[in-house]
Amino acid sequence: MTGDVAAWSRGIRTVMVCLALAAAPAVAAPPHVAVPVDLVWSAHPVQFGLAASEELIVVAYYDAGRQLSLASRSRRDPAGWRYHKLPSWTGWDSHNALSVAIDREGYVHVIGNLHNDPLLYFRSEAPGDIRGMTNIAILADATLERRMTYPVFLQAADGRLVFKYRDGGSGDGNEIYRVYDEETRRWSALMPGPLVDGEGKRNAYFAGPVRGPDGRFHLAWVWRETPDAETTHDLSYAVSGDLVNWTHSDGTPLTLPIRLDSAEIVDPVPVGGGIINNNLAPGFDSAGRTLIAYHRYDGHGGTQVYLARREAAGWRVAQASAWRDFRWDFKGRGSLDFRLTVDGVEPAGDGHLRVRVKRDGEARDLILDEATLARVADEPASKTPLEALLPAPPGMVVNTEEEGPLALAWTTLPPNRDLPSAAVPAPTVLYLVERAAAR
Repeated sequence: MTGDVAAWSRGIRTVMVCLALAAAPAVAAPPHVAVPVDLVWSAHPVQFGLAASEELIVVAYYDAGRQLSLASRSRRDPAGWRYHKLPSWTGWDSHNALSVAIDREGYVHVIGNLHNDPLLYFRSEAPGDIRGMTNIAILADATLERRMTYPVFLQAADGRLVFKYRDGGSGDGNEIYRVYDEETRRWSALMPGPLVDGEGKRNAYFAGPVRGPDGRFHLAWVWRETPDAETTHDLSYAVSGDLVNWTHSDGTPLTLPIRLDSAEIVDPVPVGGGIINNNLAPGFDSAGRTLIAYHRYDGHGGTQVYLARREAAGWRVAQASAWRDFRWDFKGRGSLDFRLTVDGVEPAGDGHLRVRVKRDGEARDLILDEATLARVADEPASKTPLEALLPAPPGMVVNTEEEGPLALAWTTLPPNRDLPSAAVPAPTVLYLVERAAAR
């Protein structure tokens, strides 16, 4: 059946849906255009890749048969998809994320299907041509490319293509940054060593870097002592103007690599304190001040959402939720099915901040006074445009990957700690979603 997938997906009509903006429910959003890309593997979630230039859109995903696949089209031709299969297949591991980028000369780069695995990297032989992809065995240093996880492409402030990944395992890993030279088509070290060093005792899990309204790169992370998620601790932060020179939030220079004893600790959550990676949400208030939303246990052992903001006197930490009888007591290894997700933090107008969360499948907005960070409301959230466009069937979840005004959306079963599921559902449709104004 997979041989007919591309033709089938190209024949589906484009779906036009008018939706309300989640951030401003009273204002009508422009139409969202959902264009089907392909049928994809749906038995467990894995992060797909999305990249766009002024001329081209490229998607990296696992097709219905689990094969690493690429789809591309011109920004001007919503139905003109081109497809290419690469010689790699995913198993049951939800860590096997895909990352794709388009460099300044238009060449396509794809890295992924890695969880403590050797490098898997493809680059196009010509600008924009996904049907001519070369497998490149070494990125920059083969000795640091044997146990790679969490591949991420970034764009530096000067436009150069940057790639980062974890070298090593959970509880024992370092964060490595590389930079690409289009003229030589070679990667090299962005900095002399790792950005963050676990010293063989721990590793860091990151949210960002996120480019702020000040033009700088803001990075939040937590540390973990072992592969057991319960050993996560210490919310940390650093900021940089160029991804090379990093400082504390007060401007104090950091000597690289950053270690636990030199990191700026925003909230000293201990091991077993209820903080976890993947649930850190950096953001900025209406004055451009840095925000970090996350969760940990309160003084009574319940799970609560917190918000940290960098102010003139230092970090202010406020409790954003006041739930009773809720404790997400996570433990163990593998990809967890999260009872609580912290999806973002943003100005909500009228002097308020909104922390977007989902608790036991219910989306809620935690509203805080922007000036004081005092709790104002905890209310059911309206559906986001993507959730309204692609509702999840019972027992499944909506996955998204956003790139500016573009997004991917598809449904899968939830994570299963990277173990095989008892049943394999039918493939689902992967959609590229864009606002009409972006077309």
